[in-house]
Parts: sequence; structure tokens; C-alpha cells
Amino acid sequence: MPRQLTKTSVGTPVGDLTLLLDENTVLICEFSDHGDRVDRQINRFYADAAIADGDCPPTISKRLNAYFSGDIDALDAFDTDPLGTPFERRVWKALRDIPAGGTDSYGALAKRLNSSPRAVGRANGRNPVGLIHPCHRIIGADGSLTGYAGGLDRKEWLLKHEGAILDL
Repeated sequence: MPRQLTKTSVGTPVGDLTLLLDENTVLICEFSDHGDRVDRQINRFYADAAIADGDCPPTISKRLNAYFSGDIDALDAFDTDPLGTPFERRVWKALRDIPAGGTDSYGALAKRLNSSPRAVGRANGRNPVGLIHPCHRIIGADGSLTGYAGGLDRKEWLLKHEGAILDL
């Protein structure tokens, strides 16, 4: 029997999110206007799954609402299980160690992971749970905003929302 997954959408102040869920575990969390990324990830990792459109479970919508209402640590409570290479999963796990209100750089993260900034950047760009595994908290070593699949305007909004100190 194929794995049963739910695809849903949730509105946020910075645009709708598309979520792919295995019950209350988030597999994909992407901004809906980047549906091509969602489709690529589904085709790559979940092609054999049975995916049905459905409602967002209350526990997930409550946590997202709490985050966008000011509880910037609410994302920490999510269960996630993004698929990727072992290195990508290591990078994505390390992203969760960056506290809300803080930032890190590709170089510093790479140093902690005994890797290169380029490899970390590539893994960061493939992050399928971008808001929950907070790749928006990765900035340039000089404090500048750098690439973000959700767009730099969203990245700036999220960092301001979390109270991160930015040198903009």
C-alpha cells in the first residue's frame, strides 16, 4: 500500500505556504508561489506516495499562527522529516540550532560541519522545509542578505519579525 500523505495550504502574512504532511510530520514547507519547487520535490522523493489534498491539522496551523503572531520559537515544536542526501539532512538539522532572532553565515556553519561554504549553500538552497529549518537565518559573512528561495523580501521580513539584528 502506498504511503498516504496530505498536501495542504496555509495563509501567512508573507504569502501562502504549501505543506506536504505525513500526519503531523512536515515533509515539505514551501511558499506556494514556488510550486515548481514543491512539484520537483514530490516527484523526486514521493512519487510512489498517495497524495491527497486536505485540511491543515489544527496542531500545525496553531503553531504557524503562533509564530506569525509573535511567538518566534513556535517553529521549534514541529516534527519534520525532509528527504535529501545525508549531508543535506545534516545541514538542515544544523539550521534548527540557529535560534529565532539570531543569524549565522554560510562560512561559520560550514566550519562547524567541517565542510565548505559552497556545499553548505547548495544544501541550504535545497532545503524543503525552509521556514521550519530556518535557512532564512543564514546571511552573508558581512551581514548582507543572501539568496533565499522564498525571495529576499520575505527573508528580510522574517528576520525583522524574529528581531534579528541586521546591518541593512
